[in-house]
Amino acid sequence: MGRTTGFTREEAMALLKEHNKEVFHIRHAVIVEGTLRYFAKKLGYGDEEDFWGIVGLLHDLDFEEYPDQHCIKVQDMLRDTKAGDDLIHAIVSHGYGIADVDAEPTHEMEKILYATDELTGLIGAVALMRPSKSVRDLELKSVKKKYKSANFAAGCSREVIETGAKMLGWEIDDLIAETILALRACEARQ
Repeated sequence: MGRTTGFTREEAMALLKEHNKEVFHIRHAVIVEGTLRYFAKKLGYGDEEDFWGIVGLLHDLDFEEYPDQHCIKVQDMLRDTKAGDDLIHAIVSHGYGIADVDAEPTHEMEKILYATDELTGLIGAVALMRPSKSVRDLELKSVKKKYKSANFAAGCSREVIETGAKMLGWEIDDLIAETILALRACEARQ
């Protein structure tokens, strides 16, 4: 039996929308949720797919209201709910080395979140530059070309993406290619 969050998806979505009003932030949360669900199935954690998904949905819960205390304030926000310590640690750990938190990503899911949070944004930005505005026809070489341009999607930290790939023991090309497939799966469900 996999880990549980204490939340249904509907409850997690309501909590997300209570603290996030910007469509961009809600859309990003749903994309990261879908990405983590993809990886849960791909990596053999299918019994934890809901846990991985809820972590993805709530990972930036505090960002809109407390951008300067991101990954810090969320701990208090979630302790006032039925969230367990596993869920809180998983969410907080994506700020390791970035925010003022010392919760290191240890579980494979936490490392996936750390590595793909920024990467989903970068891949999404590349997709928007394409005539199709989709990841359906997006290839690794197109993402790699934009990835190398520091000015493109400058808010998406390449350093964080590369650190995440190292945490996982993956080559950066493998991480990007697999995340493209995850985003295709997300897009197919929409």
